Amino acid sequence: MASSSVGVKRTIISRKRNQAEAIESEEEDSDINQEEDFLTSITNEDADSTDAEDDDDVDSSDEEDDEVVYETDDGGGGKEEEEDDDENDDSEEEETGGSDEDGSSEDGDVLSLEPDTKASENSENEDDSDSKFSEYGSEESNDDESEKENDKNKESDSGNSEDMEGSGKDNREQNKLKNKKPAKHKTHKQNKSSSKIVEETNKKNLIQNNIKANNMEIRQQVDEYKSDSSDEEDIRNTVGNIPMNWYDDYKHLGYDWEGKRILKPAKDDELDNFLKRMEDPNFWRTVKDPQTGQDVVLCDKDVEIIQRLQSQKIPDSDFDDAAPWIEWFTSEVMQTPIVRVPDHKRSFLPSKLEAKKVAKMVHAIKMGWMKPREEKKKSYEPNFYMLWQTDEGVEHMRRIHNHIPAPKRNLPGHAESYNPPSEYLFDKKELKEWNKLSSTPYKRKLHFLPQKYSSLRVVPAYDRFIIERFQRCLDLYLCPRARKMRLTIEPEDLLPQLPSPKDLQPFPNRLNTVYEGHTDMVRSIAVEPKGQYLVSGSDDLTVKVWEISTGRCVRTIPVGGIVRSISWCPSQKLSLIAVAADRKVLLINPGVDDLLICSRTDSMLDEAPKQDFEVPERVKAAVQWEQAEGDNWKNGIRIIVNHFKEVKQVTWHGIGDYFATECLKVRTDRPFFFVATQKNIRVYDLTKQEMVKKLYSNSKWISSMAIHPGGDNLLVGTYDRKMLWFDLDLSTKPYQTLRLHGFAVRGVAYHKQYPLFASGSDDRSLVVCHGMVYSDLLQNPLIVPLKRLSEHEQYNDFGIFDVAFHPTQPWVFSSGADKTIRLYIA
Repeated sequence: MASSSVGVKRTIISRKRNQAEAIESEEEDSDINQEEDFLTSITNEDADSTDAEDDDDVDSSDEEDDEVVYETDDGGGGKEEEEDDDENDDSEEEETGGSDEDGSSEDGDVLSLEPDTKASENSENEDDSDSKFSEYGSEESNDDESEKENDKNKESDSGNSEDMEGSGKDNREQNKLKNKKPAKHKTHKQNKSSSKIVEETNKKNLIQNNIKANNMEIRQQVDEYKSDSSDEEDIRNTVGNIPMNWYDDYKHLGYDWEGKRILKPAKDDELDNFLKRMEDPNFWRTVKDPQTGQDVVLCDKDVEIIQRLQSQKIPDSDFDDAAPWIEWFTSEVMQTPIVRVPDHKRSFLPSKLEAKKVAKMVHAIKMGWMKPREEKKKSYEPNFYMLWQTDEGVEHMRRIHNHIPAPKRNLPGHAESYNPPSEYLFDKKELKEWNKLSSTPYKRKLHFLPQKYSSLRVVPAYDRFIIERFQRCLDLYLCPRARKMRLTIEPEDLLPQLPSPKDLQPFPNRLNTVYEGHTDMVRSIAVEPKGQYLVSGSDDLTVKVWEISTGRCVRTIPVGGIVRSISWCPSQKLSLIAVAADRKVLLINPGVDDLLICSRTDSMLDEAPKQDFEVPERVKAAVQWEQAEGDNWKNGIRIIVNHFKEVKQVTWHGIGDYFATECLKVRTDRPFFFVATQKNIRVYDLTKQEMVKKLYSNSKWISSMAIHPGGDNLLVGTYDRKMLWFDLDLSTKPYQTLRLHGFAVRGVAYHKQYPLFASGSDDRSLVVCHGMVYSDLLQNPLIVPLKRLSEHEQYNDFGIFDVAFHPTQPWVFSSGADKTIRLYIA
């Protein structure tokens, strides 16, 4: 084994020497020099490459190092190892003695090993070429494949060299123990030559690999049309971009690539659509494709785009509409020029050619050859007027200038067709009526009889053609033409210009006090003439007297029935309240006023008034008076008036001497009183004892009524959600109808001093309005809604029952079904 390994080494060294000599001879050629320049350029580029590329090149460089070490180990690598190898070789020669038998055996070993060494060299060269190609070739080459091939070659080389290395190591150890000879000059030359051979072979392999890589790059050009795709290749329907409603009347919806019809898919019935809507979670995002007629489920991106479009946003959510501005064209003026070339001399000197042209023109003007243009004189032609011109000429010219074209005839309709539809033909009844109007033909809807013909060739000549043309000429000749001046009135101009509520203060606009104490609905309220106390009647069978300023309940009076109406006597000399409870009218002294006034009221009610006439029996049977006694007297009840039916209303006269048990109002300035029936209002004159006027409300049922302090205006509330303003000097019909509530209006009231009126409704709202009545009879009242106050609560579909103003302050009271009384102040 030792002898065979030595022979192999010798043969390798000798072969590499021959290769070195051949390479040295080839270096003289120019092609080798060019290859060396190319090699140096590549090595310089590799020196500047990144760390990641260096890591990839480590494997190939390691393989090259291993190859070089392998060669140097066989033929002389490092200095010490080269000397040791030479010494071992000499010692082996001495031991063998250079016999012919050993030489023959070595030659046989060499002959047997030559193909293996050639194969190993070829594999090493291929490995080198692959590694170099991976380094300097295209970046997309696969490094894993080259590593696998190198591993296989290494394994094959290691298998052949293990035996030689083992024998070499044993011989080296024996020779080292025997003697150590100094290094010879021959070994140094061999080492240099062997290292030079390795370098040159590596260079040559590297150049060849680069040439191969360039050729492979040329062969592997990328197809520029590889990434192209057609948008219509996947489209099954080839009809193109046309309206798909053209196929509504057909069974198919287009044609495929082979020209065959694409049938429409079966339509689902309402039951299937309902099931899909209930069961399919993607039903809300499913749309119908008009090209195929099939259902398409929108993806989340499509849904997001649609939602952003509906919310008027940019479809792309990644688009930054507030990106920082890039100032492409800067506003800063450059201080230095772009091109630092000095200006030419001709750029700031006057042109000589222009100077010569100007000199020639000046000389021509001086010689009179060239004359300037003369200024045009302005011609002032006087305007002459015809002094003796008549008006006829003026009218004629006016008609010429203001020409009005003749109106065109109407276009023919279906009835004038030669084959009209059957509905345009006259039946017997229509024909009879058309014949009746023969004396007045202008009243006919059609001036001809519609007729039906089978074809246009059968249609005869129109017998009325000349007559119609003659009438047309008469119309054009005799009928005057005039332009109608149409008024363009905007709806806003028709509405009255109302003042702002801020300019109409003071008026109640906020809640101040809530009077609580009743246990049931409060139906009626009244304010003392001095404005200090408030009285209320409720369904809890009691009457309560309240102090307005503090909200304290001063007195509670049981009346033994539901209080429908309550009214305070307007006279300040008396302290008296009239209460309508069931079938009784109670006169109550509340005892909250001055003691002198209270005692005067009791003394006046103790004695019956004197009567100058006898009361009829009918009146005695309907009404009975009685004096209160016992507990009723202690509670303040003085007189009880019994009626045979339920009393729903009680009203005092303006002076305080009389009261009535009907829905009526009495004027203070004139002896008139107003009686409200179900639909109308009657006005009676007490002096004449006759009905003066009857006011028509145009409503189904009247609920309440109030008279303006001036006496010429009346406010009426109805159960059909209307509030009517009557101007007695204007008409018997409402001057204005106010629809400010959504439910029945139950109470209306005027303020005695301020131009205010209010209304309460079952919709829980109290509406305060401005109502100014002017002393000028030619000026209509001004009505402006001011404020809606909705503080009450609804109970059993009832809201506000009664409304009353404070006699001196711009305050308003309201009583409701929520058992409370509320005060609103300015």
